[in-house]
Amino acid sequence: MIYAILQTLSYILQFVQWVFIIMIIMSWLISFNVINTRNQFVATVWRILNQITEPILRPIRRFVPNVGGLDLSPLIVFVIIFFLQNLLASWAMGRLL
Repeated sequence: MIYAILQTLSYILQFVQWVFIIMIIMSWLISFNVINTRNQFVATVWRILNQITEPILRPIRRFVPNVGGLDLSPLIVFVIIFFLQNLLASWAMGRLL
């Protein structure tokens, strides 16, 4: 039972990781005018991604300022996700109580 819960949490973390990767790539494409937010589909996808990622990024952005216009908060999220995945893997293997 515990293993199933840990595996589910791991899948959720992987999903969040993919959402952030898609959000980062899409922000680059918007910044370099490869895609345009005036397109209804692009605007809808961008709004959904922001609604998913902003609650996670907002608390981190309060502590980590932009460095030369570069937002490092998604990088912090990836480090946290990596840590949590390793922690879940350790619990699943029984190395941690």
